[in-house]
Amino acid sequence: MTEYHERESMDFDVVVVGGGPSGLATACRLMQLAKEKNSELSIVVVEKGSEIGAHILSGNVFETSGLDELFPDWKTQDAPLKTPVSKDIIHYLSSEKKGFKVPNIFIPKTMHNKGNYIISLGKLCQWLASKAEALDVNIFPGFAASEILYDENGVVMGVATSDMGIGADGERKESFQAGYELRGKYTVFAEGCRGNLGEQIIEKFDLRKNSDPQHYGIGLKEIWEIDPKLHEEGLVVHTTGWPLDNHTEGGGFAYHAENNQLFLGLIVALNYKNPHLSPFNEFQRWKHHPKISKYLKNGKRISYGARAVNKGGLQSIPKLSFPGGLLVGCDAGFLNGAKIKGTHTAIKSGILAAESIFEELSLQNNNENNELFSYQKNYESSWLYKELYKTRNFGPALNKYGTILGGAFAFVDQNIMQGRFPFTWHNKNPDHEAISYSKDSEEIKYPKPDGIISFDRLSSVFLSSTNHEEDQPSHLKLIDQTVPIKYNLPNYDEPAQRYCPAGVYEVVSDNDTPRFQINAQNCVHCKTCDIKDPTQNIIWTVPEGGGGPNYSGM
Repeated sequence: MTEYHERESMDFDVVVVGGGPSGLATACRLMQLAKEKNSELSIVVVEKGSEIGAHILSGNVFETSGLDELFPDWKTQDAPLKTPVSKDIIHYLSSEKKGFKVPNIFIPKTMHNKGNYIISLGKLCQWLASKAEALDVNIFPGFAASEILYDENGVVMGVATSDMGIGADGERKESFQAGYELRGKYTVFAEGCRGNLGEQIIEKFDLRKNSDPQHYGIGLKEIWEIDPKLHEEGLVVHTTGWPLDNHTEGGGFAYHAENNQLFLGLIVALNYKNPHLSPFNEFQRWKHHPKISKYLKNGKRISYGARAVNKGGLQSIPKLSFPGGLLVGCDAGFLNGAKIKGTHTAIKSGILAAESIFEELSLQNNNENNELFSYQKNYESSWLYKELYKTRNFGPALNKYGTILGGAFAFVDQNIMQGRFPFTWHNKNPDHEAISYSKDSEEIKYPKPDGIISFDRLSSVFLSSTNHEEDQPSHLKLIDQTVPIKYNLPNYDEPAQRYCPAGVYEVVSDNDTPRFQINAQNCVHCKTCDIKDPTQNIIWTVPEGGGGPNYSGM
């Protein structure tokens, strides 16, 4: 472990952890305000991916409302929004061969996408980073923030990046380089869903005291190049139903992007019950449904990735401020599940955070505990809060009534009542508690991949360009080394073998004795293990900076 005195430090006004849409929006808006007021401001954005966009994965059908506020002239600034949605289709898949188009009249208004764009979120983040750099924001990609720094009063004063060049044995290699301390008057945590440091902040300051647990899904995505004759640029297809049962939330998407590309994906809620379920294999067999496979004839898969997504909504958003900093974007959980969209809300949260920080810095108040209470107030008076409030019952309805009756409620709630029902439902049970014992669950036999439409996990991980320095300590930690074999295996058939979309976790046999094996080099940083492990025995931490997937255009 690196000694404190060995680390060099750099001082900034604001430290932003994470180079996704919320973090970059925070940085851009801060510098816009500084330039408007002729103020000097120093901001750093630290990003664990090898470059901005390397760890960004999303569907993505993009609503422009947040970007319209941040850069009103984005259309003339060559923003990578080139494919407006031309048509919406939702299919209900009743079986592996059958399904039907849901009439538009029965689709909740939140699912209509007129005026939205099919985009690569990674490319949008790269564009936002170029705007941030033009505004004199410092951007440090390839550095993983691994530790929160506190002053003597317990106020957050920045972060430290992970040491480089530590061997798997814990000893320093010749290439050792100590991490850096990035200190700021305020630290903004914008790590995305289930951020490692954000979760520590939430626990330390008890920010969930008055909110529900966060709820999650695992989203899997592939990019295909398809036959131009089968491509309909701007077409947005969503599916519900098969291969998931009525008690397992989730659904599929097929977005016809530019250049004859098709963005394919499946989201599976992580409160599923059956420990035999494999989200990766559900995704692979979903592609064989005729409503989807018809687009893939003579096509070629070029990218793969997976990422956890928030789905708790308004009731799961924690307190947003704490001494010395703020939570923004998916670190807080601003995704709108009823819209299946979180980028516009992430950008808006970054704007609100920036405005609160700038106001405080400008006033130069002697804020005793350095906490920005104005951020919470500004959020609660913004369109962001109003939007999430209107859709607050969507997730709990699906959890309470299943996908069919829950979907019917969503139609009434959004199309007829406009989100004005005089009640707010809650889901107080964490996702990992939903899993059933394996002896009480039906085994699922998945078909072997055909190598044409469906594939295995290892060939998929190869397409994610995932790479970690192999001679480093595993970033996947077990609190108790004995739990996977002694408890999870007999009770749940060790579900880590199936919920991980990258083949990280295996139960292997040594002389007929089972052993839990962690292939950390395969990890695509989806965080599913940190969420779904039944005993919460797995802790996801950051590896060396620059490690992990390198998503291109995802």
